[in-house]
Amino acid sequence: MADSGLGGVLEDDTSWLSELETALVEECDFRSLRNICKGRPVPEHLRGEVWQICLGTVGKDALSGFDGLYDMEGQGQLREDCKTLVGKLGNDEEDKVSIVSDLETTVTYYCKSRGLKYAHGNGWMDMLQVLLAVKMSQSELYNCFYSIHNKYIPHGCKKNGKPFHLFRLLLQYHDPELCSYLDTRRVTPDLYAMSWFNSLFGGVCDLHVCLAMWDVIFQHADPFLELFMGLVILVNARDSILEHKEQSKEELIENIASFPQALEAEDIEDFCSLAQYYATKTPQSFRRDYQLAMFGSSVAAQKESENNMYMDSLCLLVSGEELLQANQNQVINEDTVRYFVVDCRPAEQYNTEHLMTAFHLDSNLMLQNPEEFNVAVQALFTAQAQALAAGSAASGEHLCFMGSGREEEDQYVNMVVANILQKGKQYVSIAKGGYPAIHNILKATSQNGGMNFDLVVSHNSDNNSNHSGSGLGEGMMKGGQRLDKNSMKYFSKDLLGKLSGVVKSKSAEMKEKLSNYIKNDGAGERHVSSAERTGKRYRNMANVFTIGDDDEVEDCSAVDSDEEDQNREVVSLETWIQKPDVVYSCRCTEYRPSGQSFSSYLLVTLSHLYVLREIPSRKGMAVIIARKALGTVIKITSKKKQPELITIKYGTHEDDGFHVTDVHRFYIPTASDATRVIKQQIMKVLDALDS
Repeated sequence: MADSGLGGVLEDDTSWLSELETALVEECDFRSLRNICKGRPVPEHLRGEVWQICLGTVGKDALSGFDGLYDMEGQGQLREDCKTLVGKLGNDEEDKVSIVSDLETTVTYYCKSRGLKYAHGNGWMDMLQVLLAVKMSQSELYNCFYSIHNKYIPHGCKKNGKPFHLFRLLLQYHDPELCSYLDTRRVTPDLYAMSWFNSLFGGVCDLHVCLAMWDVIFQHADPFLELFMGLVILVNARDSILEHKEQSKEELIENIASFPQALEAEDIEDFCSLAQYYATKTPQSFRRDYQLAMFGSSVAAQKESENNMYMDSLCLLVSGEELLQANQNQVINEDTVRYFVVDCRPAEQYNTEHLMTAFHLDSNLMLQNPEEFNVAVQALFTAQAQALAAGSAASGEHLCFMGSGREEEDQYVNMVVANILQKGKQYVSIAKGGYPAIHNILKATSQNGGMNFDLVVSHNSDNNSNHSGSGLGEGMMKGGQRLDKNSMKYFSKDLLGKLSGVVKSKSAEMKEKLSNYIKNDGAGERHVSSAERTGKRYRNMANVFTIGDDDEVEDCSAVDSDEEDQNREVVSLETWIQKPDVVYSCRCTEYRPSGQSFSSYLLVTLSHLYVLREIPSRKGMAVIIARKALGTVIKITSKKKQPELITIKYGTHEDDGFHVTDVHRFYIPTASDATRVIKQQIMKVLDALDS
């Protein structure tokens, strides 16, 4: 039974050939032809008609405008190249003269009509060699050459050109290890794929293979498909590339360039199906970004080339529209691109407003505390795996990192992304325009009654907060519910101005922190002692982490400090408790050495323990009193006579034993549950550090 898509057939079925012949007699359109052929190579005697329908050249006579003058610059070189090509075909002398004339006429008029110069070795002769194998008149030959070159040969097929930059990003997205290796060898795509893309594989594949390949490409009518074909070729040959590292750079380039020669005609359907598979597993935003620059008119391409934003991108960029549309889709299958969103903005921006399904990874942490950053990254991967296993709204195999959309801040986001890529992580992208782009989309669609998003924006709705932006107000619903446009408050018009102020103040703060690299003055954290900063990892050492009873009376006032800091971070309790990486939260009473007690919340994430102290005068708000990496917890004890009274000690292991650097005491009604979860999560973190 035939497959309904463009992926070929499940079993031998030739009935479609009779249907195709009948349709061609009745002058079918492209859509009907495509439904009949379903992405299969077509018979030789029908190929000319099929191609002209696919290319939209039926009935055209563009060659009639040629003035008959062969006087353009480079005319002599063109004539020699035409003779050389025809000399390979084995025709008799009379036919050779006629074919040379047809070829020279085709290229001459094409150059004149487009204002181009002919260049030897630009792939045109390779394309024409394939076209000559299909029986056509001179006018049909010109029309097909014109259409193929305009629709399928990308602009900028030159050293470091746009097509090769995009191809490298696609390779990096799907096989970062192979991409990194080729980068290390300085083997860029333009060195091996030039003949692939400037001739639509006509300059490297066997003629019969190329004919079948063009059958499929023209039916799909997707100019980007050839890039994914190139991707399949590279990924299929990755073992050969990585196993022969003794090859010189020149040998490596030569071997990669020749890989398409191994294709056979019977491979084409499977080969093109694989290319389609990779296309569906790739963010589609690049098509809009590169369409005009690579396949638009000459004027549009030149104008678009002046915008080099995507040319300098570290990895593939995903538009806000695609990000939201992909993650609101409730129908999940193996070909669906769904994103695990990683919000890398500073904490104060994240707390003001964020996507509820986003995982927060402050990019500044990479410089402030590299060890904590590595633990947080492991937590990120764990959270992603858990979300995928649970099929949650936040799940996604594809990682999309989101910044503030401002260059000064997002340089740190780029550092985080580069770090993730170095780890060989597949499917890594960056949200184009950062969170402001998401905000603008949500605002516009809610005002216009547009799409209903299952990705719900969370925010700090307290109008007295010092954070920028007023958020989406009281109309914000809980996860999975829709945003009601009639019950929403909109952002103040000066939101971006306020964000700009945050960026500037944060930039100054970062400069200060960088100048005192060892000192960690992060928002909501105490100053870290020298012992905690330089302590060694203590995994696999005896009695490193314990949990049990403690009736001893200890004087921990030296480390149990509670400095009043006016700059402590104010957050929404609801927002923080609902963060996707929070695995446990409970209400508790925090006791200080001074005898004071405070109503607080204890939050356990995949990598940290947070203490959020409620603000009595501001309902629903709290300040972050502490953020402690779980790897620094060395002991959790409770009183035998009062098991709800819990003491948590933090510290490091030094040559002379364990050094306690901080202590927290809590009264927790659900103490047994809390200590069990903390212990489990600590062991996961320690295992991650070991690995």
